[in-house]
Amino acid sequence: MATRVGMEVSIAAAEAIKQANVDVVAAYPITPQTHIVEHLSELVNNGELDAEFIPVESEHSAMSVCTGSSAVGARSFTCTASQGLALMSEIVYITASLRLPILMLLANRTLSSPLSIWNDHSDVMSVRDCGWIQVFVENGQEVYDHVFLGYRIAEDHNCLLPFMVNLDGFVLTHVIEPVELLDQEIVDRYLPPYQPLYTLHPDHPVTMGAFATPALYTETKKAQAEALTDAMPTILKGWQEFGELTGRYYHPVEQYQTEDAKIVLVTQGSLGETASIAIDTLREKGEPVGLVKIRLWRPFPFEEFREAVAGAELVVVMDRAISYGGPGGPLASEVRSALYPQAEHPRVVNFIAGIAGRDVAPDDFVQMIRQARERPGEWYEIYGVRE
Repeated sequence: MATRVGMEVSIAAAEAIKQANVDVVAAYPITPQTHIVEHLSELVNNGELDAEFIPVESEHSAMSVCTGSSAVGARSFTCTASQGLALMSEIVYITASLRLPILMLLANRTLSSPLSIWNDHSDVMSVRDCGWIQVFVENGQEVYDHVFLGYRIAEDHNCLLPFMVNLDGFVLTHVIEPVELLDQEIVDRYLPPYQPLYTLHPDHPVTMGAFATPALYTETKKAQAEALTDAMPTILKGWQEFGELTGRYYHPVEQYQTEDAKIVLVTQGSLGETASIAIDTLREKGEPVGLVKIRLWRPFPFEEFREAVAGAELVVVMDRAISYGGPGGPLASEVRSALYPQAEHPRVVNFIAGIAGRDVAPDDFVQMIRQARERPGEWYEIYGVRE
């Protein structure tokens, strides 16, 4: 059913793309996603993957190619990072509006300037509202699994939305981890061949992305917003059926030691595993702390999040991006929005940490929790700034 091997996470991701039997790969190399597309080019060149590999001249072109190929019914894939996402962002928004089920792996890397190749979440937060389904993963196994999950969910005719998987650059892309590779028979059982609902074809003309006057534009955007919100049942179904096949179940909000927690730490991405060590340390000292990890970023799981922090008196949110001129980080803003309708809700404190790959160790999480507990009010702080 599965073979457990040690391999670089980028290579595991490329192997999953091969097993998903994609038709088109269009990508432009940018650190730290390069190993994914390099390995895919080898697989295509060696005849292990029967797909068109298109080495485009820019990330803008990569998403443009995928938009065209998906529109004619091809299972399409791309990946990028940082400035590459910024360059392709024009087409990222168009793709979502056209309801094209493209899969993108985003190897999260900080946006310039100053120039940095290291990891944080400023790139994905720049397209937070682009209309894609967006998830965060913590380790190589989750990266591998979410290739199949992404296509299964995105291509469902009840969904038909592009799917973005956020994996931390270098922290995940360049490390070797144990990954269970599924047998092809299991993959084929879970992920059937893509059957598009509408395609561009000269014999059967359809219109995609036509000009809309002010009299029509608002209604199209309302329909798009509702489509993303209404994708939640399809996402949950995709995770559930994958769990039934593999024993690995995923949820919009993952919880760790939250049953009786009065203080809850909230994270996104690979640092959730580091944070769990801090939770264990504090639990051993008798402190009622827990961890909530936001896996599903869009559509945001409001109900699941509220349930996860029910009973908490203090919520400590760790962001890895700055909302310039705003009240802290984008994740904390979303958390406050989720809790606002409640008459009584926990105090929310926001730390911004791990910017451009700066280390965040278990003891740093311990310090954040202690500072948040000792200082009154709701506030935010960029953690670890040197004087």
